[in-house]
Amino acid sequence: MKKLVANGWSPDESAKKLEPSRKGLLDKLLLGLSPRDYFAQAVRNPLNWVLGLIFAVGLPLIASRFIFGLGSVTHASNDYPWGLFLGFGLFTMVPLSASGFMLGTTVEVFGRHDFEPIERLALLNGLLGYFFAVIYLMVDLGQPWRLPYPMAVAFGPAAVLFLVGWHVATYLTVQVAEVSASFFEWMGWLAGKRFIRRITLGLTVSGIILSTLHQGALGALFTYAPGKVHPLWYSAPFEWIFFLCSAIPAGLCMVIAVSTIARKTMAWRCGQAFRENLDRLTIALAKGASMGLVTYLAIKLIGLAHDNEWAYLTTGWGEWFLLELAIGVILPLFLFARGIRYQRVGLVRFAAFLTIAGVVLNRLNTALIAFNWNLYQEIPHWKEVAISVTIFAIYVTTYRFILYRLPILYRLKGLETLEAATEPAEDPEGSRQGVPAPTAAYRVADVE
Repeated sequence: MKKLVANGWSPDESAKKLEPSRKGLLDKLLLGLSPRDYFAQAVRNPLNWVLGLIFAVGLPLIASRFIFGLGSVTHASNDYPWGLFLGFGLFTMVPLSASGFMLGTTVEVFGRHDFEPIERLALLNGLLGYFFAVIYLMVDLGQPWRLPYPMAVAFGPAAVLFLVGWHVATYLTVQVAEVSASFFEWMGWLAGKRFIRRITLGLTVSGIILSTLHQGALGALFTYAPGKVHPLWYSAPFEWIFFLCSAIPAGLCMVIAVSTIARKTMAWRCGQAFRENLDRLTIALAKGASMGLVTYLAIKLIGLAHDNEWAYLTTGWGEWFLLELAIGVILPLFLFARGIRYQRVGLVRFAAFLTIAGVVLNRLNTALIAFNWNLYQEIPHWKEVAISVTIFAIYVTTYRFILYRLPILYRLKGLETLEAATEPAEDPEGSRQGVPAPTAAYRVADVE
């Protein structure tokens, strides 16, 4: 795209081309390019070649997993019932996707409309993160056609997994509805967007309840196996709150990371409001992430003191535990403090990437590395690693495909006029009472 932009090409962001005709849809999918030009720019992109190589290796391995079973691609056993598919795909992707309910709450509940330039990006990050966490889960469990069975046939209300399953499924539905406003704009179905806008507050409140509950429930899963997880990573009274508190900085830092990558790699798709406000909003997100990290660190130390596990800090496991806290919590806190104090956005972004790495390491430590710590350590099968990388590559491809097209990083020009023209001429008496007025993000067109 950089070469096309350098030659004077720019994507059509006008709301006048919202007609949902077949020709219009093809034009939207190809970003206004001819099929030949679109294919040529895709071939020139080196990232597409890397992704193609990953898919060439990984997709046959995914097929072999469903044909020959889980044992053909993993070292799964009764000692290690899960591996990377859950250790990374579920326990890591879910906290990194906590941005949706936090930014939605900030804008829709607390009225901080100055965060609107990144709200849709946060909602999309939440949706895709949860969706691909389910994909990882399906690859681990197999038989995806039986997904509704434990939820609608064999109820297990006393099981934490039953709670997690229902919460994730329900919250995923809520997130689809929240992100659908962008899709309706892109397709020109403004009536659908108006409907979503009217129920936004209810969707946001539902997201708060569902997301906070299952973030903690993921930690509560480990109370099923007391003694298996190393005591430095396990505390029965605090395990659920460890997971909940660490998800807050993880989700906020993920928005910082994704927005940084988007501005660097697809600046042509970033709207004026997004570009002009990103640095300020990055600092604001860093303040929230810092408070989350401080809370997490305090509760982590309280849990350590509550269980009186200080002696383990002098062991090799203790050194690994302290390294995790130093890299993923203490160092980012120091960098955030410096970056916020002196308005150094680059330092804040580096700290955000460090925080993400720390959360990933914590989840892998809890679910894999420190699991069965007094038995033996399991090294993942190379096929399991390849499949995990492949699914993550599909996640990146889907993320990029949506950001290229839907009005996530930009606003459609002239949308205000078009919405006013398609608004019902008369409103039945009392039918719109209590319906909030459109927010500034929908009222103000993004003028270049």
